[in-house]
Amino acid sequence: MKMTFQKLVIGASMAIGVSALATAPAQAGTLTGATIGGTAAGDYLVYDVSGNSTVKVSNTQTNVQKVLDGSAASPTGNVELRATTEQSGFDFTKNTTLSGQIGGQSITLSSLTATDWFGAGLNTTYGAQNFANTWFNQFYDAAGLPSYISRAQAFNAFLGIGGFQRSSDPNISYVNQNDTTGEIKIGLAGHYNLKDYYAPLLGSLGSLLKNGFQASEVVKATYNGKTDFLYSFSATASGLTNSAGIGADGKSHSGNYEVSIKGVPPTAVPEPSIILGLLGVAGVFTTRRQLKKASI
Repeated sequence: MKMTFQKLVIGASMAIGVSALATAPAQAGTLTGATIGGTAAGDYLVYDVSGNSTVKVSNTQTNVQKVLDGSAASPTGNVELRATTEQSGFDFTKNTTLSGQIGGQSITLSSLTATDWFGAGLNTTYGAQNFANTWFNQFYDAAGLPSYISRAQAFNAFLGIGGFQRSSDPNISYVNQNDTTGEIKIGLAGHYNLKDYYAPLLGSLGSLLKNGFQASEVVKATYNGKTDFLYSFSATASGLTNSAGIGADGKSHSGNYEVSIKGVPPTAVPEPSIILGLLGVAGVFTTRRQLKKASI
């Protein structure tokens, strides 16, 4: 009878320990050691949050790290890479990067260059086999232009206003990782209604854009030996706008576009409560051995 009771105690303790392991919630890791680099390392802006507004703050490493701690449910400020893309004389051969560690792995997020878009030969023709054409065809569909505006016509108009370089300066608002699946999610701050931004630039063509159409800027991500171009055509409302300070327009940063990478799950570290549960199991076995010795 005594042995049966001991087995029951041991079984229950082991069940508790295993249950704790099975039901432990997935943790979310964030980017650490954030640093700015690239061939145009000084060309970035940092936006923090004040109330419901994003506001420019000093370009310091402390501020860069601080504003990256949000999530899709609660976006915060952001870091804009290659911030001068809208200025005349912009050098489209250089980039700005945001690098750091997440889940023990290195990750680098970068603005795009002309070569990224158009290839080494810088082929800006519609129909060329390059990323610019792949992306723009999706952009055209999202913009909802009438069919009598051909893709080639829209492509050339977009190229003419510097649309590709304007889409090359991603605003990174967060970089998070699911510690169980390894998935890395990156928030890109942008316009919730992109027609507000492009309609004035495209003139009569701009008036034909679908109201409320959405498209993020593009970020170049290098992680675990692989480089991808990440972007989205679907946003959630961020609850924020760039509506305070110099350069504020009351519309930027209103949308949160989330993109993702299939990441490497970090090495699991048990929760303190799980460790205590396992120690309890070990304690039962120790007690059992002591009782067995005492009965000899």
